[in-house]
Amino acid sequence: MSDLRKKRISESRTEQVQIVMSGDINGNGRLFGGRLVEWIDVIAAVVARRHSGCEVTTVSIENLHFKLAAYANDTVVLIGCVTHVGHTSMEVRVDTYAENLRGERSIINRAYVVMVALDKNEKPTPVPGLLLETDEQRAEWAAGERRRELNKSRRLEPLWILERKETRA
Repeated sequence: MSDLRKKRISESRTEQVQIVMSGDINGNGRLFGGRLVEWIDVIAAVVARRHSGCEVTTVSIENLHFKLAAYANDTVVLIGCVTHVGHTSMEVRVDTYAENLRGERSIINRAYVVMVALDKNEKPTPVPGLLLETDEQRAEWAAGERRRELNKSRRLEPLWILERKETRA
């Protein structure tokens, strides 16, 4: 990675459109959640590749919140943008909407995906900074900082504590 200048969020913003087909629905006639996660992962990767100029890999999906369902033949619009960057990682927010034939959109999902840039040897590599231009972008950055700190503390939690928590549930 030779060009590590800060980049605008708009430089990597990506929009993807899908029509929910019969193979995308579950037994209840709604968009299968796993299919939506697949679409989210793809758009997050495109956003992260555009921002970093590198191959990327998914580290985690930090937040995945299903608000409404989408159904067969619905138009689904996914919009992804970088919200926070670390040294080698990027947080990508993906908002998913169901769009009706009049072009009106209803949000059905919001997800935060953490991606890491990889060099040619598939090792983490530095990414460009993020140029924050609006109050909304700065607020999203601050929320990303809080999510990052929370995730650091989760990674430091010993495995036996996690196993103990699982047996109580």
